[in-house]
Amino acid sequence: MLLKTVTRTQGNNEALKDGTVKPRGFEFDFVEVEPLIDAFRRMVRAREFDLSEMAMTTYITARAYGKRITGLPIFLMRAFHHGAVKYNVRSGIKSPKDLEGRRVGVNRGYTVTTGLWARSILAHQYGVDLSRITWVLSGDEHVAEYRPPANVVPIEKGKKMGDMLASGELDAAIGADIDHPDVKALIASPREAGFEALRARGHYPINHLMVVKDELLEADPALVERLKAGGIAQPTAVDDMHKRVMEITGKDPLPYGIEPNRAMLEEATRSAFEQKIVTQPVAVDDLFPKNTHAFVG
Repeated sequence: MLLKTVTRTQGNNEALKDGTVKPRGFEFDFVEVEPLIDAFRRMVRAREFDLSEMAMTTYITARAYGKRITGLPIFLMRAFHHGAVKYNVRSGIKSPKDLEGRRVGVNRGYTVTTGLWARSILAHQYGVDLSRITWVLSGDEHVAEYRPPANVVPIEKGKKMGDMLASGELDAAIGADIDHPDVKALIASPREAGFEALRARGHYPINHLMVVKDELLEADPALVERLKAGGIAQPTAVDDMHKRVMEITGKDPLPYGIEPNRAMLEEATRSAFEQKIVTQPVAVDDLFPKNTHAFVG
């Protein structure tokens, strides 16, 4: 079996992609997509690949709209998002609560995973009422059918989020890639704030997982076990962030399986419901095949 697969090359899949580790009973046909987010859109809209890396919130949204893809509890990327929120220093904003009543940009769509986690941080760690903010999107959604809540609006035609943030047309923005003297991180010392949230709350966001086309699982229910046995879950390669996580938790910084990640999976699904990304609560176990529920790696 040849599986058309998209995943960004990184420490925990490099051995698979360079052929050092070879699976048994099937082969990966790796396809490179740059930028990787284009693969998420192509998988959701056209199910173009057999296996694909995908942003967590894109997957949650896709499932809510009946897309025939299923997640595997293989989490390839995690990150802290305290530094994702930037603001214009001339806006009069002094703290996260001051975002209420303001216009805040969001890079790309409302369902983007960085946006979900940044808003979750604002709401749960800083007490921000997200419903009192007008969210201004710079792009569209991967799941085309999704319709955001009333306080989410598209960017004005012909304008760019970074320029609007620098000029003060936007008071703040999530995911703005801009270097400007008037634009600063809203949360002080964001890197350390992320690690402190991990110490205090166990907050360590999941960004990406792997998904598979449903008909492959229907035709071969044991495919998940064969993927695991074939080495899809490789030992973690440790960078500086992972080393800090290991120092704080004493655990693998990129564990696979539902149970080692349940707290953050529950926060992701709960935040998706609170932020009106989904209209019904999502049970974590329902996102993954039953024969993966005991999978730990």
